[in-house]
Amino acid sequence: MPFPLLVILHVLGATIWTGGHLVLALTVLPRALRQSDPGIVTRFESGFERLALPALAAQAVTGPWLAYLHRPDVAGWFAPSDRVEAHILAKLVMLAATLALAAHARMRVIPALDAPGARDTELKRLAWHIRLITLLAVIFVLAGVDIRTGGF
Repeated sequence: MPFPLLVILHVLGATIWTGGHLVLALTVLPRALRQSDPGIVTRFESGFERLALPALAAQAVTGPWLAYLHRPDVAGWFAPSDRVEAHILAKLVMLAATLALAAHARMRVIPALDAPGARDTELKRLAWHIRLITLLAVIFVLAGVDIRTGGF
């Protein structure tokens, strides 16, 4: 696949993933918390996931591919000797954290939203998941820009 196409797919994926989570964290979530209604979040998520999950998958494929084009010594990603390798490792760690948070939310927190008496507690727990995933998404973007531009 040509390098420019890899970058385009990666950036489009990041745009969808990060932009959607910013909308979720900054507009949808506060309304859900004010109204104590997790349905506001779950309704948004049901539509957003159709774009967000393929976007995340695109990043998970194109990211390592782009990293390999920059630094073909994969061992260096895990024992960084320069700024780019350190960024690659950081992005891999953030990807693992994002996947872990998303899996935990999907398997534990979201199903518990319907439990009697647990609604507010689980909604607050879900809010922290959303905030952390959003923060990671923004840091992902900043790290990617930093790799491409040589630093802030």
